[in-house]
Amino acid sequence: MRGRTWLGAALVLGVQLRALWLAAAVEVHTAKELVAVNGTNQRLKCTFSSSSPVSPQLSVSWNFQPEDLSAHEPVFYYLKEPYKPPSGRFKERVTWDGNIERNDVSIIIWNLQPSDNGTFTCQVANWPDVYGTIGEVRLRVVQKVNFSEIHFLAVAVGSASVLMIIVVIAVLICRQHRRRARDKRLEAADTEW
Repeated sequence: MRGRTWLGAALVLGVQLRALWLAAAVEVHTAKELVAVNGTNQRLKCTFSSSSPVSPQLSVSWNFQPEDLSAHEPVFYYLKEPYKPPSGRFKERVTWDGNIERNDVSIIIWNLQPSDNGTFTCQVANWPDVYGTIGEVRLRVVQKVNFSEIHFLAVAVGSASVLMIIVVIAVLICRQHRRRARDKRLEAADTEW
């Protein structure tokens, strides 16, 4: 019976250690979706949190999956220093914009084009936390900014406010006009008496 107790304790301890190991993984945080205008530059923000201090062996990989689901393409790599891609669509169009001490591993994509529509992934390995979530940013490059619902709401609220001000001013002018007319009638009645 004593052997079974040790075996049970070892299994429980193994499960707990596995749970702690998974909880110690790197968590990556990104904006889920971005819209940018053709020809502009866009910062792809990526931050991370880790249960371990930032390691000198920290590595960052940015990759791109086009909308047509063709093969993944490397965008950027960081290990002790930033490495720009030597070839591909992002050669000479990507810049490191992160700060490792602040857990920021962001990049900037220059001169966006419609062919840049797709999903960018940001993966961070901070030894011994080498596993964890992968941040994804879906980028849509548009020809011009759409008239969004926020803009429509702002115009509607602004128009309603201006209309209310006009109505209030009209009511005040009408009251003032009636008051003057009433005062004149009272004066005329007083002079008759």
